[in-house]
Amino acid sequence: MDFTPIIFFVVILLLLLAGFPVAFTLGGASIMFGIVVFGFDFFNLLPLRVWGIMSNYILIAVPLFIFMGVMFEKSGISEELLETTALLFGKVRGGFGYAVLLVGVLMGASTGIVGATVVTMGVLSLPVMLKRGCDPDAATGIIAASGTLGQIIPPSIVLVLLGSVLNVPIGDLFIGAVIPGFILVFFYFLWILYLSIFRKKAFPAMPVIEVAQFREKGKFKKILSTFLLPLLLVIAVLGTIFLGIASPTEAAAIGAIGATMLTILRKKFSIKILKEVSQKTTWMTSMTFMILVGASAFGLVFRGLHGDIYLKQLIMSANLDAHHFLMVVMIIIFIAGFFIDFIEIIFIIVPIVAPIFLHYQIDLLWVGILIALNLQTSFLTPPFGFSLFYLKGVSPPEITSGNLYRGIIPYVIIQILVLTIVALNPKLVTYLVVALRGL
Repeated sequence: MDFTPIIFFVVILLLLLAGFPVAFTLGGASIMFGIVVFGFDFFNLLPLRVWGIMSNYILIAVPLFIFMGVMFEKSGISEELLETTALLFGKVRGGFGYAVLLVGVLMGASTGIVGATVVTMGVLSLPVMLKRGCDPDAATGIIAASGTLGQIIPPSIVLVLLGSVLNVPIGDLFIGAVIPGFILVFFYFLWILYLSIFRKKAFPAMPVIEVAQFREKGKFKKILSTFLLPLLLVIAVLGTIFLGIASPTEAAAIGAIGATMLTILRKKFSIKILKEVSQKTTWMTSMTFMILVGASAFGLVFRGLHGDIYLKQLIMSANLDAHHFLMVVMIIIFIAGFFIDFIEIIFIIVPIVAPIFLHYQIDLLWVGILIALNLQTSFLTPPFGFSLFYLKGVSPPEITSGNLYRGIIPYVIIQILVLTIVALNPKLVTYLVVALRGL
């Protein structure tokens, strides 16, 4: 038996765990193995693969959605959303938790960028929550968890990348993610409700005087001006996709223009802001596509070594049925999320297992949503949970890593619970897709 594919995969994994940059590790190690195994003819194949990625019309949505999210952040609406929502729930015990959750949903549907959402909510709400006597574990937990909702609530960069790898229409993934996404939000809501009833110091109510002042100063006008524009942006992007008016790429362009117009209307737009947004978009897009190019080289070498055939034979010899194979893949992705980034998982693990899912005749739309839900946990699980890094970086000095880790445990459990529910009920993913196709 030829163990070269296994050696190749293990070398890549060890280099990643050693902390080498993902894109250059994937691309560099793949090229080295490619030259050794296939000779310099390898360079006749690789450019064709790279060109296939760069000419993929669907992937244009990635920089456009990133631009939309960064520009939305610069508009200043995020800050107003948090302040207004917190006061709106003012007299309710648990109000701070509900406010952060609602803003996480709205920002997830408007930006889809975890870093921007977590940092914004961490900077604006965490100091206030601590000042008002909120429990540090509860406060950091809901901020970190709500910030990851943009990975499952469309438009989501994760769903765009999964659609390109699984060859599933991105519009279908967006529609299929709606019900699972809001089931997740509902369970988050139930947890906050539980804390507000049984752990009354977790999220105490805001002072009555501040709530009264808010209501005296034109509450409805403030609510309308704060919530209307983000909702219009969400409707413009998702509505055009769901109704079949625009493709995800075209809707992303609408979102980018809409976020820019929103910033102009709020008098926050300037050449400096445009430059900052463009630079950040370019950096994030370059990072994503560099990893994608490296992953393409990895896939080319892995298949050239017949690694996909070897893996398929290994699974068949284990006599796994479709459901057990799906469970094994979900466990592998969950464990991988502790150590490597979601982009790496999408471009390393998913292309390997996708052909086997097809062999088992498993619906790739359903699989895509399950993987997206699973990948969401990778933002919260230590030691490399990016939401934890983002939040720790902007937290007051009194917030420890222990607060962060204890705070996210309930939400990781909730994510696993929702993943299980969706795995046992595929119609939660397919129902809306089928219903909208029938219109």
